Amino acid sequence: MEIKVSVIVPFYKVEAFVERCARSLMEQTLQEVEFIFVDDASPDASAEILRNTIAGYGRDTKILTHPVNKGLPAARNTGLAAARGEYIYHCDSDDYLEKDALETLYAAAKEADADIAYCDFWLDFGTSRRYMSTPDYTDAARMIKDGFLAGAMKYNVWNKLAKRSLYQGVSFPEGHSMGEDMTMIILSARAGKVVRVPRPFYHYMKTNGGAFTSALSGKHLEDIRFNTDRVLEHLALWHTDSKELYTSLFKLNVKLPFLFSGDYAQYCLWKSWYPESNRYIARNKVQPLRTRMVQHFAAAGLYPLVWLYSTAVNKLYYGR
Repeated sequence: MEIKVSVIVPFYKVEAFVERCARSLMEQTLQEVEFIFVDDASPDASAEILRNTIAGYGRDTKILTHPVNKGLPAARNTGLAAARGEYIYHCDSDDYLEKDALETLYAAAKEADADIAYCDFWLDFGTSRRYMSTPDYTDAARMIKDGFLAGAMKYNVWNKLAKRSLYQGVSFPEGHSMGEDMTMIILSARAGKVVRVPRPFYHYMKTNGGAFTSALSGKHLEDIRFNTDRVLEHLALWHTDSKELYTSLFKLNVKLPFLFSGDYAQYCLWKSWYPESNRYIARNKVQPLRTRMVQHFAAAGLYPLVWLYSTAVNKLYYGR
């Protein structure tokens, strides 16, 4: 059977979520799919629950096992090495998909002759959810510039169907998990046409609103810096106009979460990371005015105003 899509699902300590994820995949309406689950040495009952869930569906499935925990990028690479499909789709094991997601994305990609097809998604908070719309691009270069680098669009791997040929010579950064999704920027720099499907197929489960900024220390910071520099190194060979502008906007967006932490040490970190990019703050017309204002405050060392913004907007407005 021709394999149209290879779905790669790493899992580790997700026994509370893996059944829901697996059922959403096993019940996909697209039939020419292989499902590659990668057990990253999970110490809980995730693997047993997964096996019990997929039994009886009769789908093309395999479970690959790491003898020791290697991290998410390594697990994705293990899945890629075994993939045979025309397109690759990554699904996180604590999230889930609408049943017609793969069929619709694949059909859209084929109709547009696109290297990448992407969709909108739900940001799920458990008791509530928010519709997350994505910009409508048809050209990969524009998606990279205004979307990924300027910040109009997330570079997450889990709402994007990408041709397997784009992965030739590209892998996820083993040992550097934080920011590993930036690999999608590298893949997109090899793409031509892209297509958007304006439907929220993916359910991204967000159970800890403060997880990102609270985790920004030690190894996490090292990983973010590693992955950012890795992308910048690849983009140095990217042939496009206004490259300096857009790579500078990317640097600004990478360090932007530091300003939402309410932590003085992270404000100082913002100032020390890629200071050469600060002169481009006003030129990012994709970001809202309030975001550019708080960056100007930080560049001027007006940290009390940065803290006030972080508290008023993120903790009171978004928290509520």
